[in-house]
Amino acid sequence: MPGVSDRVLVLSWEYPPVIEGGLARHVRKLAEGLVRQGLAVDVLTRGAADAPQPASTALRPGGVEVHRVPEPGWPRDLDRFVAWVEQMNEDMLAAGEALALEHSYDLIHGHDWLVASAAGALSDRLGIPYVTTIHATEHGRHQGWVANPPQSHIHSVERWMAQRADRVIVCSYYMRGHVADVFDIDESRVTVIPNGVDPSDLRPIEDLEALRSKFAAPQERLVLLVGRLVYEKGFQLALDAMPRLIEQVGNVRFLVAGSGTHEAELKQQAQQLGLSEHGTFLGWIGDDVLHSLYRIADLCVVPSIYEPFGLVALEAMASGCPCIVADTGGLREVVPRGERVGLRFNGGDAEHLGVMMERLLVDEALRDRLVAEASEHVLSFDWDDIAQRTLAIYDGTARLAAPKGVPRGV
Repeated sequence: MPGVSDRVLVLSWEYPPVIEGGLARHVRKLAEGLVRQGLAVDVLTRGAADAPQPASTALRPGGVEVHRVPEPGWPRDLDRFVAWVEQMNEDMLAAGEALALEHSYDLIHGHDWLVASAAGALSDRLGIPYVTTIHATEHGRHQGWVANPPQSHIHSVERWMAQRADRVIVCSYYMRGHVADVFDIDESRVTVIPNGVDPSDLRPIEDLEALRSKFAAPQERLVLLVGRLVYEKGFQLALDAMPRLIEQVGNVRFLVAGSGTHEAELKQQAQQLGLSEHGTFLGWIGDDVLHSLYRIADLCVVPSIYEPFGLVALEAMASGCPCIVADTGGLREVVPRGERVGLRFNGGDAEHLGVMMERLLVDEALRDRLVAEASEHVLSFDWDDIAQRTLAIYDGTARLAAPKGVPRGV
């Protein structure tokens, strides 16, 4: 039942069907979970500039009112992207003020730095609390190298956001310590609420036998790498491990699904390692194809150097695909130590990764045991539980906040 918080305004730069990564899926599942808890949820997000509905039109998928601010496609150059984000925030602020004429909001919930300016300004102007979820940091993505622009600008926005928000939510205990340390805030202001997974969402739609035959013969083992192709995801480590794995095991192929700034370098690396005939780079794929790939792969590897949580590992396990993950960041919490639900390798160590991959590919009994245990483990990452915990944060924050003031500038 609704408590102190009865209606919230959620800001996110992406929301399905506008999907750039895992953030869009997280915000959608959380928002729908909050609606099931009895909360009224408005999401303010962006849409394509040529989208048929104007910003004032509300759609209600899953009971969530979704308001889209038309924005042009975002530039891939990071310097221009920062300016684009600033304009998007101005547009979101204006749209949020217009929505506040129609609804009385109890709380603003912003997701990451991309909407921090608009979220903070709306909180000030409406006189209501501001909760932020920090899904990742620029400091973590760049291994601490944030002294120069545009990384320095993004880092400063994140620091302001963490210190300005009335409450901070992160997805893992690793991230709680990281955020508190990097942004110099008290850990007591940071709450850990993990990401979730809904196995019923992970339905393959393709003929799995036919799909697998496109990438591997029946006697071959198929290794899956999926995610944004950026340096911190560590796919270069998996490619470094592949030649020895192929030599030791034989009949091994790999799939790389995703796109990103590191894509050209990874393709060049694969060519230099003599792997061009042993794998396929698929580029960006939709969710339906991704869910099918989890089902046809013999192994999913998540070799991240920096990983706040590890949603790919969670989705793979929920799909019945054995996992090997780096012993780093939030992955330690998704795949606990003990070889019960998956294997871990020493983060950054390609040789150790190769050893673990070989072990899992040749030991069928181990694979079967991990899959069986993982199918139970993933049930603890339940969206309704996550929504309940988030609602408790909303209510606690609202109780501690000053009474709502009269909206200013609206």
